[in-house]
Amino acid sequence: MSWLNLAEWNLALLLGAFGVVILGGIHTARKGRLGRLRDLPSIAALEVAVGRATELGRPVFFIPGVRDLDDVQTVAGLSILRSVAGMTARHQCELYVPTDRSLVMNTAREICREAYAEAGQADSFRQEMVDYVSDEQFAYAAKVDGLIARERPAACFLMGSFFAESLLLAEAGRQAGAVQVAGTAGWHQLPFLVASCDYVLIGEELFAASAYLTREPALLGTLRGQDLGKYLAMALLVAGSLFGALAILTSGSLPATLHQVVLRLLQTR
Repeated sequence: MSWLNLAEWNLALLLGAFGVVILGGIHTARKGRLGRLRDLPSIAALEVAVGRATELGRPVFFIPGVRDLDDVQTVAGLSILRSVAGMTARHQCELYVPTDRSLVMNTAREICREAYAEAGQADSFRQEMVDYVSDEQFAYAAKVDGLIARERPAACFLMGSFFAESLLLAEAGRQAGAVQVAGTAGWHQLPFLVASCDYVLIGEELFAASAYLTREPALLGTLRGQDLGKYLAMALLVAGSLFGALAILTSGSLPATLHQVVLRLLQTR
């Protein structure tokens, strides 16, 4: 077998260009010249919701999904938890993090412990604020719904991977009058969260949230590089469509050739 498949030169070219764009974005971010990123209202709503909970003297609930640490959405949700825990520590607001996996519980505890210590509120951290509920899907949802009904949180954050329990959890928070911010990459649950939550991180926005919250140059540069890569892909699609239309309307050889070049560049098989 050959180490290189020369017939797939287009994929190598696109991947190389995409890699250069991402590295360029990281370099620009480290130099402090990245510029302004597009706004995500859901990210700004996190601080507003925590502030509202502080004013009302009511707790904040953070639900990191219902999957284990081998799910990338759980990891993304826990990265957001770090920022939320720092906000609750600074505002002296009560935080509850119910989990349905032991590994997620232990990881979330350490994340919250470090966030409280960094905020200078190490003595305010309690292990009980991060608790294990149940591995069973609907047993977990029933217990968390009961906690929300009793504690009446002013803010509920649902960040991670969700299934049929998503609407049960979101409706409980809505009944309690909480400001709800959700985030998931599961397209099958997005309609329910959009219908019952105030703000939603849709799809890849969940993974981009940590870059917005931490402002780490490597993450911000990667985010900018990905955005530029999408613009490049859209430009190729528009150019291919225009060349194809011109080839049909004018019967010219040049538009037809350019159309075939774009098609070959985007061809994956």
